[in-house]
Amino acid sequence: MHDHPSSAADGTGAQGRTATPSAPPNATPPPPSGPGAAASRYGWVVVGAGFLVMFACLGLARFAFGVLLPPTAAALDLSYAQRGYLGTGYFAGYLAMVALAPALTRRVGNRNAVALGLALIGATLCAVGATDSFGAALALYSLTGVGSGAANIAMMALIAGWFPPSLRGTATGAVIAGNGMGIIYSGYMVPEVVRAAGADGWRAGWVLLGALCAAVCVVAWVLLRDAPGSRPDRAQAAGTPRPPGLLGRFPAFSADERGRLAHLGCIYLLFGLTYMVYGSFIVTTLVDEYGLGQDAAGRFWAWVGFFSLLSGPLFGRLSDATSRRAGLMATFAVQTVAYALAGLAQGETAVWISVALYGLSAWAIPTIMTATVADLLGPARTAAGFSCITFFFAVGQVAGPTAAGWVAELTGSFAPAYLASACCTVLAVLLSRTLRRVRGADRATA
Repeated sequence: MHDHPSSAADGTGAQGRTATPSAPPNATPPPPSGPGAAASRYGWVVVGAGFLVMFACLGLARFAFGVLLPPTAAALDLSYAQRGYLGTGYFAGYLAMVALAPALTRRVGNRNAVALGLALIGATLCAVGATDSFGAALALYSLTGVGSGAANIAMMALIAGWFPPSLRGTATGAVIAGNGMGIIYSGYMVPEVVRAAGADGWRAGWVLLGALCAAVCVVAWVLLRDAPGSRPDRAQAAGTPRPPGLLGRFPAFSADERGRLAHLGCIYLLFGLTYMVYGSFIVTTLVDEYGLGQDAAGRFWAWVGFFSLLSGPLFGRLSDATSRRAGLMATFAVQTVAYALAGLAQGETAVWISVALYGLSAWAIPTIMTATVADLLGPARTAAGFSCITFFFAVGQVAGPTAAGWVAELTGSFAPAYLASACCTVLAVLLSRTLRRVRGADRATA
């Protein structure tokens, strides 16, 4: 499939070559019109705003969960299984949003979808800090997952519209690095807030996260712009079938595209199944199994954030320079070693190496997946395609923490869950090896 904009799309038809209308004085700079074009300057403003969006919608809303889980579980008297259910509730909400995301972005645009998602995250995180029961916390944190799904999917689609294939991996990686900043913040600051606030410190931690997400919502609303051409106009939209949320029923995709998306989805499912087992429970493992204090465990988690700042840009650039397939294989190989080291429990040095490797590879898979879908479908259909593969990913996220919680309840340790994760990422390496080339992209999957 060739990913070249038509003359109608870039405004250079037969008549357009002889007369180009002037732009309004305050018009947003357009994105590049072809794969070899340089990214517009405003595209990098969008990258900066996107960094903050990911800092909030995933870095704080999702990855601060592991740091706040021990004091929250102690205050609400949660079992290991209930801790797993709490994480699963978030991912179930995320999964529900995946099915609705294409319709939401078509109706309100990617920018508005991001803002709505962040507003929901801010409100529900603050509310979690006021709850006194497991049931209420589960319901509220599930709604946080809905907001994260809306903001994340819309942001990934929005960034793809501003850059050609040769820069999509790099730009997406820079945006996803915001996750790492969220981890650094939660690893260092959240334990300090919890300790300073005393017995209700866990409540202060949740409220602080919610307030930060609300502030980012305002910034995103001001700075983000939908890329010109990323949304169909009313006439075009009226003649286009509305895509439902299930892959097999997407009339906008050809049979070949559906097959490729299913392949990518299976790989993404394995990522979702594994990476949040580590992300949700490594701090609990350090506290319960290694005897570290909350502050020391938080510092371990902050180092995940430091290393992960390199993850998206490093592996995104690798996939731009070599191939999407090579980038996926390298990332899953690194994650296999990280999970195996955590599962074998060979001491603190092995844990440090595991943390470093997990951080270095943490955001590479979403970065490369976003670029691959944009290569395959083009910016205008990226939201729909990314939503499809994210459905697989979200199923994995729902199953992973739940299964890990059950295993820990039975064995008293998360080590078997980490070893199972390593086996899954080996399978992901093999599936990535069989990806086919996307024709028309500057660098593709071969």
